[in-house]
Parts: sequence; C-alpha cells; structure tokens
Amino acid sequence: MKAYLALEDGTVIEGKGIGVPGIAGGELVFETGMSGYVESLTDPSYNGQILMFTYPLIGNYGVNSEDAESSGIKCKGLVVKELCSRPSHWKSERSLNEFLKDEGISGIQGVDTRWITKKVRHQGTMRAVLSVGREDAGEELVDRAKALPRITEIHDLVSNVSVSSPVSYLRGNPHRMVVMDCGIKNSILNNLLNNRYDVIMVPHDTPSEEILNLEPHGVLITNGPGDPAVLTSTIETVKALLDKVPLFGICLGHLVIARACGAETFKLKYGHRGLNQPVKDLANGKVYMTTQNHGFSVSEASLDGTSLYATQLNLNDSTVEGMGHEELPIRSVQYHPEAHPGPQDTTEKFFREMNLLIKGG
Repeated sequence: MKAYLALEDGTVIEGKGIGVPGIAGGELVFETGMSGYVESLTDPSYNGQILMFTYPLIGNYGVNSEDAESSGIKCKGLVVKELCSRPSHWKSERSLNEFLKDEGISGIQGVDTRWITKKVRHQGTMRAVLSVGREDAGEELVDRAKALPRITEIHDLVSNVSVSSPVSYLRGNPHRMVVMDCGIKNSILNNLLNNRYDVIMVPHDTPSEEILNLEPHGVLITNGPGDPAVLTSTIETVKALLDKVPLFGICLGHLVIARACGAETFKLKYGHRGLNQPVKDLANGKVYMTTQNHGFSVSEASLDGTSLYATQLNLNDSTVEGMGHEELPIRSVQYHPEAHPGPQDTTEKFFREMNLLIKGG
C-alpha cells in the first residue's frame, strides 16, 4: 500500500503503508527509546497524537500482551523508518504489523524519520495527517492537517481514556490510595499494589467530596494526554483537596497540581518522550535517567508565591521535573517513575517518599 504523511507546514512524505488502510490525524510527536514500542503505543498519554519512533528498526522482538500499558493502542497512527516483518523473541505473540491491524491503526514506513525529527525539533510539533491505501492528493492532506484542532484546543482527550466509574482493587492492605485516573498506565497501578496500597480508581472529574468519602490515606493524580489547562474540573478538585489529604502527581498529574496551587504551565516546543531523559535531584545532586512522555511543563518562575518548589530539573533544558510543597504533604514528578519501559533509577525513590508522606499524614 502507498502511504502519505502530510504536515501542516506543507510537507508531504510518501512511504509504504502498514497496519490498516485509512486516514488518521493528530499532533506528530517523536519518541527516542530504542525499545518499549508496545508500552508506548498503549500509553494513554499518546491519545490524540501520531507517534514516530526515532530508532530506525521497530518491531524486532514482536508484541506480547504483558508489555501493554492499557487495553489497546492509544495513539492515532504510527511512523517508522523500517518495520520488522519477522520478529524474534520467545515471548512474542504476534508481529507489530499484526498488532496494528488487530487494533485498526494505520501507519507508514520507509520514510526518513531522522529528517522528520530534525524538522520537528526545529519547527516544533505540528498537526499531521496520515493516509494509507487511499488516493488522497498531497494538497488535500495538508489542508486536512491545517484544519485539525491544536492539542491545546481538544477538551476530551483525558475523558476518553479515564475510567467512567470507580474501580476498586481491595486486598486488605494497610493504606488506601484514591487514584484520579487521567489515563493511568498499568505499571503505575501495579506499583501501587506492589507497595501495599489498596487502590480505588475514580474518573478524573470526580468531585472532592466523593473522594474524601472514600477515606483515602493519599490521592494520586495520574499521567494522561493533552493540555492540563483544559482540565478545569480536575484542577478544582485538587484545589479542594490541597489541605485535606497527601497529594501525589505523575506527569499530567504533576502539571495539574501546579495549576491547582496557582502556578502556570506552558507547551514545550517538541516535548520530552523517551527512556533516556536526564534529571538532576536538587537535594542530593544525583542524576537519574528517566522515562518521559509529555508536551507541557511547569513554569519555574511561576512557582514563586505558591509554596511549591522545584525538587528536580531536566538537564537538557532545565525544566521542572519534580515539586514539593513547603507546608503540605505534596510530591509530584514530571517523568514516569514506574519506569515501564525504561531505567528504574527513580522507582524506589518516588514510592519511598510517597510511603513516608502517607505515614506522616
């Protein structure tokens, strides 16, 4: 199948279609991991985006269900340089192309992902349209891309990946964590359960009164897609919980906590997505390698007067990667501490601090 990738700046790139015939649109973003493609494809934080891998060969170890971070592929489409058609791994259940077909996802291969990545790094993330097995004209696809809403204008990305009603994981553990689900990864839930928390997962827009009625020892706001500024109900809930219960945030949850405390967030030029993002801890001077997937960040200057302070910074661009609060039991990180996939430098640290704040509360 012929396939085309059209960008809003007028660029049209021809390649070979993978997955199913069709058309898909979204924000084009790149991910720098050399592995972990199943985890990335199924990460709800990619909802609304076309995912491009910078590593040139994708799919070489196939797909197995244990690696999935949700019920299925959450990105809109896939861009790779070369898709491996004959994967080799003892756990492989199917090829990546079969996975795409089973999930009804379109993709393109045979394109210069290095060149496209350099373009995105120079111009910033762009709206894009992917056409597979169709006779669309290039100019028509560019017009489609230009007509797409920007990621900052889409209000239902989180609601599309959040649970619709509470889900309980009760195992008789000593502490109860209420999770405000903005698009949680399976590995984050598993880490909570493995750290001896009973978990009650609630929709992202659950009112504070309902959360407090569950008598939590802590509340975690999870990772998820899109712009935190549009999550007005989630932010209002977190505002009401600030002095009521220990609060923790991961990725989008980190940004929501910042806005709930009065800080500002902004869109990064091309985001941080990969398994190799260096973060410096300001308390001990250590540098951790982290797994990240986000396109927005906290404005460090806006933390003044909020009682929030930066605990960690990204060594590539000095953006805020972790926060604490001067008076309240609040901790948040911009990266994914459960590290699935990726280095596990920060897993023990994040959950140890969570445990200490829960016990102290």
